[in-house]
Amino acid sequence: MNTRSAEQNYIATLDLLRLAAALAVVFFHYFFRGAAAEGYLAQGYPLAAPFALYGYLGVNLFFLISGFVIAWSAENRSWDQFAIARFVRLYPGFLFCMTITFAVLTLAGTPLLPAPFSQYVANLSMFAPVFGQPFMDGVYWSIVLELVFYGWITLALFTGLFQKRKLELIFIWLAISALNEFFIGSGGARLLFLTEFGPFFAAGVLVHHIHSHGRSVPALLLLAAAFLISCGTLSVTQRWMLGHYGIAVSSANLVLANAVMHAALIGAVLLRHRVRASALTLALGGLTYPLYLLHQEIGYLAINAATPLVGKWIAALGCVVLMLFISWAIWRTCERPVQRLLRFWLGRVVDAGRTRFHRPSAGAQPAE
Repeated sequence: MNTRSAEQNYIATLDLLRLAAALAVVFFHYFFRGAAAEGYLAQGYPLAAPFALYGYLGVNLFFLISGFVIAWSAENRSWDQFAIARFVRLYPGFLFCMTITFAVLTLAGTPLLPAPFSQYVANLSMFAPVFGQPFMDGVYWSIVLELVFYGWITLALFTGLFQKRKLELIFIWLAISALNEFFIGSGGARLLFLTEFGPFFAAGVLVHHIHSHGRSVPALLLLAAAFLISCGTLSVTQRWMLGHYGIAVSSANLVLANAVMHAALIGAVLLRHRVRASALTLALGGLTYPLYLLHQEIGYLAINAATPLVGKWIAALGCVVLMLFISWAIWRTCERPVQRLLRFWLGRVVDAGRTRFHRPSAGAQPAE
């Protein structure tokens, strides 16, 4: 499987933006959600909560970044190469972190965070609710949406539409998203077509398209439409915050935050040559996935245990530092080596199949 040079296929600023998104979600969980309606934390953080509540939007920022990265990854890959690359990127880290979470919750034996073995088995699929079990950690819901997005991209690559009709596909996707979110309200369509978060994925794809193929009126109009529709779909966030926590989030603040997120992605691409790729930026980007998967429920247990000893602020901030270190260690010693091994062996399978059926290589592929 061919690869580009490291300089061509790595944007350090995107890894820094990933870290910012992950930390935003961590701060949302530790300083707002943990002591809110669910009561996972014994003590709250009323001084930080009004700011931390916006950390929920870190998930939206992840989807923006994902749209860009996935479009880049897919551009010079066949559908099977893309599918393997996504599996290698997601599943090893998920398996490690989900297993660690299960082990910690089982040992803790907290009634508020039960973890029966049947739940662990169901979560091995990454689609635990399909088997009547909750996610091992609540953050996994966004991974399911990522997988649905990957499925659509794989289908578009298989049919050749991604290469030939990308902008038309995005137009249809945005139209379906707007119709469902603003008029129909179908839960099934929301999951199948990602209508709530689709505009964020689509905006990322469009930023990549403009970055790779130059500005065009259709692409710029679609990007503007994606931004406007995403502003509208944030009303779902408003209703969720009001229903779960009794907090009325300002529409103006959400639109402003959305504009900042879109600008941050564009800025990360424009400033890609200002930040040199290094072992540090690679590590900071690498640890974001384990950090996202691990931090919430284990973090609640750790903060509750440490608060009586060191106080709630040191407990929470210390937990952030600890989670960063543990996430780096998992990426460095477990996830990364397994990814390399899987990429090698599965790549050989794809190449063997291509040789057998006399299919030409798809050419160079970007790194993950």
